[in-house]
Amino acid sequence: MFAPRTLGLWAALVLASGALAMALNWAAFPAALLLGPMLCAIAFGVRGARLSVSKSGFQAAQAMIGCLVAKAVTAEIVATLAADGLLILAVVLVTVLVGACVGWLLTRLRVLPGTTAAWGSSPGGAAAMVAMSEAYGADPRLVAFMQYVRVVAVVLSASIMARLLADTSAPGGVAAAAAEASTPLSVAATLAVAAAGAGLALSLRMPAGALIGPMLLGAVLHATGVATMAMPALLLDLAYATIGWYVGLRFREETLRETVSALPGILLATLGVIALCGVWAYGLTFLLPVDFLTAYLATSPGGLDSVAIIAVGTRVDLSFVLAVQTLRLFVVLITGPVLAKWIARGAPGQS
Repeated sequence: MFAPRTLGLWAALVLASGALAMALNWAAFPAALLLGPMLCAIAFGVRGARLSVSKSGFQAAQAMIGCLVAKAVTAEIVATLAADGLLILAVVLVTVLVGACVGWLLTRLRVLPGTTAAWGSSPGGAAAMVAMSEAYGADPRLVAFMQYVRVVAVVLSASIMARLLADTSAPGGVAAAAAEASTPLSVAATLAVAAAGAGLALSLRMPAGALIGPMLLGAVLHATGVATMAMPALLLDLAYATIGWYVGLRFREETLRETVSALPGILLATLGVIALCGVWAYGLTFLLPVDFLTAYLATSPGGLDSVAIIAVGTRVDLSFVLAVQTLRLFVVLITGPVLAKWIARGAPGQS
């Protein structure tokens, strides 16, 4: 871990990530400190750097993001689900159905084996899908590749969309407010909430518990005035970069080499899912009083943490975005095994 080569590679990755993040920030891209490290980490991973972010480090970063969004979420997620529950459920089911159809199509075209295509095309819960896929006979490396190709594509497309549609003339969103309100007491309270929320949620085996636990606990404490969610900008930046590195460093040269024949189909399927969700997002603007960027982020088939990072950096309806994304995470985890078995059963030449 502390070999000179490893330390040198990490130093190079940090410097490259910082430079690219600064360039993206100068170009007014939201979540530049997620996007820059992620793109640099992909390049390092594919080139055989053999670096990785520990699971505990990734969970700590998720806990920080959970506390960040708790400042704005409070009880609004529950209110949003109660007011527009049927439409939000429809949004979630449409996204899950699109992912299932893509997995079925990849299976019928023999782009990937049935179970691998089924788990890899699930729209959300990337880490959970990879963890469960091996137990159902899928290749976890290919599932991870499909899942994180989609996460990267969603982050890129959502960042570009936010750059084009969001007001970048002045800092906005929860991130700026959380950084400005930082005091030693509020930072200590936030760290305590992060540790307690993540520990409790993970002990209960809650999906994405490191993120959702602190988010829910922090929202309750913040709404009741018991605690104030705040953290230094440096801590936020480190959490953003850690999530970017975690995703990017999972790309490996050998995995890319093994999937090169399937890569065009994977990319086409990924872009198709994003486009269909974008069309659905546009339709939502006629059904609900939300702007297109809010609907787009809510329906984006990416990870909850990465979408939350983009959302908190822009002036969107954060409660709606997180309500849809959180509900979809649970729906995907519940329906994933059933859909995977159904898709695999219809694969040509397979039982």
